[in-house]
Amino acid sequence: MLNNIGLPGLLLIAVVVLVLFGRGKISSMMGEVGKGITSFKKGMNEGAKELENDPGDDAKDVTPEAETDKTKA
Repeated sequence: MLNNIGLPGLLLIAVVVLVLFGRGKISSMMGEVGKGITSFKKGMNEGAKELENDPGDDAKDVTPEAETDKTKA
């Protein structure tokens, strides 16, 4: 369905959005989207660093007792 829109359709959608929301509102929304992407990337980098620094020896088995008994049988 999206393959049939084409460039004229996309331009028409962009003009309609611009008319409905105005230039100021769109620029503020894009700023918020940019902040969200930056925050997401920062979180991903922090998570990757955390995984690199953690040796993983602290892993605990959190399987409930009933499930553990079934696997031993």
